[in-house]
Amino acid sequence: MQQYNKTKGFWGIVSTYDEALRFRDMITKEAEERVRILTFWRKHGDAATKEAFGVSRPTLFRWQKALKESGGKLESLVPKSTAPRTRRKRVIPKPVEDLILAERQREKIGKDKLALLIKEDGIGAPSGSTVGRMLADLKKQGKLRDPKKLSFNGRTGMLVLRKPRRSKPKLRSKGYAGALAKADTIVRFTNGIKRYILTGIDLETKFAFAYAYPSHSSKHAADFMATFRRVAPLSLTHVQTDNGSEFADHFEMYLAKEGIIHFHIYPRTPKMNAEIERFNRTLSEAFIQSHRDLLAYDIDAFNKALMDWLLWYNTRRPHWSIGLLSPMRYICRNLTPEESHMCWTSTDR
Repeated sequence: MQQYNKTKGFWGIVSTYDEALRFRDMITKEAEERVRILTFWRKHGDAATKEAFGVSRPTLFRWQKALKESGGKLESLVPKSTAPRTRRKRVIPKPVEDLILAERQREKIGKDKLALLIKEDGIGAPSGSTVGRMLADLKKQGKLRDPKKLSFNGRTGMLVLRKPRRSKPKLRSKGYAGALAKADTIVRFTNGIKRYILTGIDLETKFAFAYAYPSHSSKHAADFMATFRRVAPLSLTHVQTDNGSEFADHFEMYLAKEGIIHFHIYPRTPKMNAEIERFNRTLSEAFIQSHRDLLAYDIDAFNKALMDWLLWYNTRRPHWSIGLLSPMRYICRNLTPEESHMCWTSTDR
């Protein structure tokens, strides 16, 4: 295949193209401004230039020298880095270094405790933050051991290196004003048998749901949320839980699939889930305590009895927070008869 050069016969086109690239990539606005200031200086002198642009006479001479030495190339006026060429390096005194290495060999104590030990030995008086920077330097130099965390793999029977898990940022419901449901888990032991009751409640209507499972896996939590959405006569678009492992993995995958926003409470702050905690207490005192044996030995029968209790709770029990109405009466109060009939909960479980 024969190729043709479209620029053949045009003298200087390559150098013109290179010059255009130089002006596009290397000539900054600061360099162009300095050229303009130098032109003004040659025409009007030192005093006028300093008054107009605030640039001193030594600076003007320095710019002029740089432009002259580069053969008039404007990129010589591009501002250069002002960082010092040589920077101070932190020097750790030998006695302090030996003490840190010796103490960290015995136990992984923190920077504040090390600072106190250094002061007690009379070999210095550094602050805790200074000792922290010393520890970082020693780690970079490879002098400070970095213990590895190992875990036992039950499948292979080998010790494997535990990699730190990156925790993704969690959404908080602070400042959110809208429909929000809260979910939690009740754990009960009966004769060495462990059972889990997942619970959920809608904040506005107080409509509640619960279901017992043999484990607290995220698959069971996802199944609970799907069932809660199916029986609840309302739209669940936002849910808030604690940081338990059951509310991760499959649970989060289900929420993402259904477009439900997942909020987390802050660690060790159960007051953020006060409503579901109060429902858990009511459920425990009114139903679970009298059905402990059924929960342990016949979980299906327990769930069947639990559905009957939930029907009473949602359709008959008055609630102070919604004007001594039951949740279903509160939901249906402002609906038309047709809408009210369609909103009754499903019991096919």
